[in-house]
Amino acid sequence: MIEVKAIQKSFGEHHVLKGLDLTVKKGQVTVIIGPSGSGKTTLLRCMNLLEIPTNGTLRVGDISLTFEENVQPKPKDMLALRRKSGMVFQSYNLFPHMTVLQNIMEGPVIVQKKAKEEAKTTALQLLKKVGLADKADAYPDQLSGGQQQRVGIARAMAVNPEVLLFDEPTSALDPELVGEVLKVMKELAVEGMTMVVVTHEMKFAEEVADKVVLLDQGKILEQGEPSELFNHPKHERTRAFLSRLINPI
Repeated sequence: MIEVKAIQKSFGEHHVLKGLDLTVKKGQVTVIIGPSGSGKTTLLRCMNLLEIPTNGTLRVGDISLTFEENVQPKPKDMLALRRKSGMVFQSYNLFPHMTVLQNIMEGPVIVQKKAKEEAKTTALQLLKKVGLADKADAYPDQLSGGQQQRVGIARAMAVNPEVLLFDEPTSALDPELVGEVLKVMKELAVEGMTMVVVTHEMKFAEEVADKVVLLDQGKILEQGEPSELFNHPKHERTRAFLSRLINPI
């Protein structure tokens, strides 16, 4: 489903990703963890081409692109790969001047050129799926953070992606709102949606993830099944990181 080979990303002299290799199978939930500045969000954004890798190869579904420094991929090839995935952001990124329904319809109508009635039908179905069927005509500032993030998930799903990418989807939420977002994500996992999730929610990773990947200083330090990585980490750096999560100062 997703194959990352020797992916590098630099911002000037700052090397954020240092030759990563990662495979995500169809229907698999992969959780990416790691300390701040380890490259988690950059890796996720490279998968969606919100950031263009400096070097390496990226495949999503049947679309593959190879990147070289100072060589810009063709826009049509980038668009084809980007359409394979939907992105759920940390800060919701909803259009404040649009209703919930309009926010969800925007991608299918503008990008995919779908008829408005078809897009509306899909959007209403997705709102029901995320438990917000009664909020179609509300505006983002009338919703709680958890509700806005659930709209963000519905919006990402509206373009019928093969994979959903989540960039710390609960980190901006009050603790009491986290559960409602994780509930939707768990339901998607049960339905077989391929997901890559950057998160600090270790309980979610333990319960839902098929694979956990620990990034450190732009490299994959360790990866494996949650039970193995959390209970029997191979590296001292992994043990130290997990210990700080479980016993924060």
